[in-house]
Formats: sequence, C-alpha cells, structure tokens
Amino acid sequence: MQLSIIIPLLNEEESLTELYNWIASVMQSNSYSYEIIFIDDGSTDKSWKIITALAKKDPSVKGIKFNRNYGKSQALHAGFLKARGKVVITMDADLQDNPEEIPQLYNLIKNEKYDLVSGWKKKRYDSVLTKNLPSKLFNAAARKTSGLKLHDFNCGLKAYRKKVVKNIDVYGEMHRYIPVLAKNAGFTKITEKEVMHQARKYGKTKYGMERFINGFLDLLSIWFLSKFGKRPMHLFGALGVLMFFFGFIAATWIGLSKLYKMYHGMPNILVTQNPWFYIALILMVIGTQFFLAGFLGELILRSKREKEQYLISKTIGIN
Repeated sequence: MQLSIIIPLLNEEESLTELYNWIASVMQSNSYSYEIIFIDDGSTDKSWKIITALAKKDPSVKGIKFNRNYGKSQALHAGFLKARGKVVITMDADLQDNPEEIPQLYNLIKNEKYDLVSGWKKKRYDSVLTKNLPSKLFNAAARKTSGLKLHDFNCGLKAYRKKVVKNIDVYGEMHRYIPVLAKNAGFTKITEKEVMHQARKYGKTKYGMERFINGFLDLLSIWFLSKFGKRPMHLFGALGVLMFFFGFIAATWIGLSKLYKMYHGMPNILVTQNPWFYIALILMVIGTQFFLAGFLGELILRSKREKEQYLISKTIGIN
C-alpha cells in the first residue's frame, strides 16, 4: 500500500463527506493504493455515523473511535499504530488542509528520500491576534530550541516515511513537535513544503489561546528531554555541586570571620543572626537535593536500559 491518510477529528460532521470525496478524487486520479483512517476523538455529533457510512461504501475508509476526548496527540498515535502505507500523510478534518497537496508530499518522501515533510502555511486565513502572531512567536521559539529550520511546526498537513511514525512516541500534546521527536529519534532528513491554507468552511476552531501556553511548556519539556533525558546527572548533578560549593564557601567564610573577630576581641554577632548563614545553608541543602535528583535519575535510567529498544538503521554481518 502506497499511502495511509490519517485524519484526527472532533465534531466535524459537516466537513467529513466533502473531505472524503476530495481525497478519494485525488487518490483515484493518481492511481494510488491507499487507506483513509479517521480517528474520532470523542465527538458528540454525528461524525462517527458518517464515518461508518463511508466505510460501508468504501473499504479504503477505516475508523477509530475514542470513548471520550483524549486529544490530538493520542488520536495521531492510534492512527500511526494502524497505518500500513509506505508513506503516511496526516491532515486536519476541517477542510483547511488541501488534499491536492498530497501527490507532491508523497513524491518528496518517495523520490527525494526525505524522512518527514512538514507543511508550511505561509499565507494564513486566521485571526492575526489570536492565531497568527502567537503562532509566529511559538515557531520562533521552537526553531531556536530544536535547531530545525521550519516555519510552521504545528501544521496538520505532514508526510512521513512509515518507519518514522512507527518509531516515535506521540503523547500528551506533543503533536506540535513531531518533527523534533523525529529528529531526536535519529531521522534527520526533514524539510518543509509551502502548502495552501484555506479558510474554515464549517464550525469553529477547537483550540483557544491556552494551547500556546501549553505549547511553550511542552517545548521546554521536549528541550529538556532531548538535552538531558539520557544523562540527568549532567544537569542536576552540575547544579547541585555548584550550589553546594557556593554554600560551603559562604558558610566557611562566615565561620572563619566569626573566629577571627573573637580571637582579636572585635565586636561580632551570633552566626545565626547573620542572614548569609541561612543563605549558605539553603544553598547547600538545595544543592544536595539537586545532586540526589540527578543520581536517582541515573539509577532509574540504568534499570531501564536492559529493556530499552534502539532504532537501528543498518546492520552488517547480523541475521
């Protein structure tokens, strides 16, 4: 099978039939072998009934229904597990992604040998204040922390080699960072393609401004995991040693200063009346806790290494 088209959705009953007809027309005109996997993320409208009707009419249509709303990442993960096509396409169900882009995306994966191609909606039809401007800030931060020179990390229209989707774990709200997850898994041939963005035809967006706050928090998480996920002692241990060192130096200075003044009969105060004593004490306590956090992290990782699965691209002399 050449193509798996994965479409997560939530309450998109108005657009599903039109989207299916559009995709089927593109697939048939290009003579692709394909499957369309709709993932109903807990819709409360007639979306699942429409998917069921489409599946009865066309065997290439498949559906997964969640018993409640779990989120786009979980929907994509479920689709990735079931995808059988050599090239996997993801797109949104709201008709803002254009299926006419699929053949070019397919060729970039199949013929140009890219691992992942991310869509770039250069010209958008969204609100400037609520979507466009926050999106630009979010993408700039993602480029800076990930090193990937993509303009639109969160574009729903993407193409993947099958091997990519089978070896990345999309969870939480990490669907925004699938290119980063792919890069961290060792897939480095990542590019972008400018795609058309269409104004929403039916309904309204399911996402609010809170998604950008969550997005930046997730970005910090994925940056931390990519930098220190395999070596937590390098961060926590270094911070712990540094803080303990400064605390110890400060405490030593306070103690020696007290002894010096006592020996020379100079006026002095109790060590416990010196605010720097408590600062030094706090630094040493927190430094010790950071060091222990890094040490425990290393122990947890070591206990899991025997079960860890590694992604191997090539072998020689091994059956």
